[in-house]
Amino acid sequence: MAPTKVLTGARVVLPTGTVDHGRVTVEGTRIVATGPGDAPSDVPAGASDAVETLDLTGHWLLPGFVDLHNHGGGGASFPSGTADEVLKGVHTHRLHGTTTLVASTVTGDLDVLARRAGLLAELAEQGDIAGIHFEGPFISPCRKGAHSEELLRDPDPAEVRKLVDAAHGHARMVTLATELPGGLDSVRLLAEHGVIAAVGHTDATYEQTVAAIDAGATVATHLFNAMPALGHRAPGPVTALLEDERVTVELINDGTHLHPAALRLAFHHAGPGRVAFVTDAMDAAGFGDGRYLLGPLEVEVADGVARLVEGGSIAGSTLTLDRALKRAVTVDGLPVEHAVAALSANPARLLGMDDRIGSLEPGKDADLVVLDADFTVKGVMRRGAWVVAPRLG
Repeated sequence: MAPTKVLTGARVVLPTGTVDHGRVTVEGTRIVATGPGDAPSDVPAGASDAVETLDLTGHWLLPGFVDLHNHGGGGASFPSGTADEVLKGVHTHRLHGTTTLVASTVTGDLDVLARRAGLLAELAEQGDIAGIHFEGPFISPCRKGAHSEELLRDPDPAEVRKLVDAAHGHARMVTLATELPGGLDSVRLLAEHGVIAAVGHTDATYEQTVAAIDAGATVATHLFNAMPALGHRAPGPVTALLEDERVTVELINDGTHLHPAALRLAFHHAGPGRVAFVTDAMDAAGFGDGRYLLGPLEVEVADGVARLVEGGSIAGSTLTLDRALKRAVTVDGLPVEHAVAALSANPARLLGMDDRIGSLEPGKDADLVVLDADFTVKGVMRRGAWVVAPRLG
């Protein structure tokens, strides 16, 4: 049997708040106890020979991060890579604390997307990813961003259903421009099948967005980006998505996609329980500058910013969630607890996985991240095994 692991001394972020000198005890793949102090009183008598104690004084101990929207990393593409390449990208993000990841596609031919869904579904079945997010092709040509316009199509419910079926029960989310013909019916279809309908890459009005939410849409895909700006006479989708308590808003906190004031506005109006930090990462995340493909489109990454070679639109990000956390706390001035909720508890709840992940609680998977006082990752555990063994020197 694997030894019991007792992690002591860290500032532990629990659902009830931060414990300054806390303890988390892990047996096998699960957390069995949390609390203050460093005495392993929750370890059975006589088990001392099978106990590993790790002193994390001066460090943070957080739940593993959950990324709802991610196209790749480590030089690997989720929309087009082989199974081994997808696993390489997943591992790259695990090194940065993301212990649960939903793999996102990009706009493509419907048959190609269906085949891609089949490959990703196998990885989801193995537990390597948490499911599939289809971003496109059912989006607005007016707000296409880094999606190929000639491959865009209206959200016909029959075609939406084709992609959902191709995912063999592992479709987690579909991003739609819900104002397009068939949009509301597609939202209803997704809701009926337990798949998240996300409003994004949309040119919808405020009223059209309200209708989509009433039909069952529950997520704003990268709020503020690829949608009309908030206006005082035309409040647009941003206002509708922020004000409705049924909606979780994605934010890409990389310093490129959002001004800090926009991020604070979202937290103020949505509250810390309705924000999910996402990466929207592409191949270059954790890899470096250079030329890449995002679907069929060529992307130039320079100084960590990804833009289409033709037209210059932002093309995803090179973000990892540890950087989103550090920026949220050190630049945006968010309380650590609010940032952690946006990285872990909120996306876990949205995925319906909060009984297993998203917080440090007894009975949940032992997914956790160790960071130093400057919020640099020093250790990552997934299901009780170290992905990154703690480096505390």
